[in-house]
Amino acid sequence: MTLKTTYSENLTRLKTSNMQSVIISNRLFLGIVAFSVSFGLSLVPNWDFTKAFFTGVITVIATYVAAFCVDQRRKNHEMLVLTSLRKRIKELEGLKSRIVREINQIEEHRSILYAESSQLQNQIAERRNQRDIFHHDLSNFVGQKKQLEAEISNTRNELTNLDKSKLELNNSISILTAEKRRLELNCTVSRSEIIQLQTQIDELQQEKQEIENSLTLLGRLKPQLEEKLYELRIEIQELEIYTAKQNQLLATTKNERADIESSLNSLQTQTTTQQAELNQLQEQVKLLQDERDLLQSQVWELLQQAETFNQESLPETAEEDDIDLFPFSELMDSLEPRNSHLDTAQNLPEEWANFLENLPAYELQVLKAIVEEDNPKPAIKQIAEEHITMPNLLIDSINELANDTIGELIIETSAEIPAVYQEHISNVKKMISMYG
Repeated sequence: MTLKTTYSENLTRLKTSNMQSVIISNRLFLGIVAFSVSFGLSLVPNWDFTKAFFTGVITVIATYVAAFCVDQRRKNHEMLVLTSLRKRIKELEGLKSRIVREINQIEEHRSILYAESSQLQNQIAERRNQRDIFHHDLSNFVGQKKQLEAEISNTRNELTNLDKSKLELNNSISILTAEKRRLELNCTVSRSEIIQLQTQIDELQQEKQEIENSLTLLGRLKPQLEEKLYELRIEIQELEIYTAKQNQLLATTKNERADIESSLNSLQTQTTTQQAELNQLQEQVKLLQDERDLLQSQVWELLQQAETFNQESLPETAEEDDIDLFPFSELMDSLEPRNSHLDTAQNLPEEWANFLENLPAYELQVLKAIVEEDNPKPAIKQIAEEHITMPNLLIDSINELANDTIGELIIETSAEIPAVYQEHISNVKKMISMYG
């Protein structure tokens, strides 16, 4: 700014000195011409030299006064033009500073976008590690399934020697039921993990949408900057005589604009790569869900085989050893009327009484819907919506509380319609009758 002002001051001084010398010479020439013309015109008719001399002097004075008035008006007009030009220069300098500030803001925004893209890459690496862990868990689950198949084959071989090892058969049946429940717990855990992965994928999609919005904003700002640069070029061409150094600044702004465009192109390529990686993750999650469905179907077939096996083995053991796996007292209690609250309270075991005390009212309503209705899913869904949760989470919380107090699960979650296990249905009915 100082160099520019000194240059403009020197230029104005040089112009004023040149103008003053030209004005003095013009005034002398004007005075000579006016004096000679007036002297000649007044001398021709009368040939009076003194009168012609006085008229010449008067005309010289009149021309100088007129020239002075004209110079004053011209100076005023030039001052107005100079002030308007100075205001225009100041406006151009302010516009240049605003453009520089906008370019700095764009560079800061680009650095922020680069940091966000690096964070996204780190999160994708973490999701890949979680996927590898999930594959490892699935392989362990397949190994456990093979172990169960081997145990089932062993139990089938042991059926031929039923007369010799009845006690061992009963122990194996209890082991199978425990394994079945453990597999159900593993299925619920895997289901919750899959839900968590889906929520994480939704978050990644939201972050991707935010990055796309920021890129669209940058694309909208780009034509505005180009229009402003075009206007600046036109104005700089008009003021090249007064501002020679602005061409260098314009060249620097062009280079910075090229750098910004290259950075924008690099950001667009990075976003395309990130979108491709997100699509790959979604495909991998779909494959994992298909594998989970296959595993659930296999577990369900194993459970059906185990139940058929239990149904085939229970009548023989009951006839030979009179072992009651499902007590008749519980069946008789389930047939009693609901009005006898005192009898049910006395017949209810201690752990079931603790379970009833710790169980919330809406979860007891879920148990009532499962026991009394053929299709309890709408009622369970309504209860879950009233308490801002999900039906699966309600059933899982009831099973967790039962596992903590009773030591066993009471709701079967592997079927399409949830149901209470047959060995626990009498106690559940007692709890419902006490609640009613």
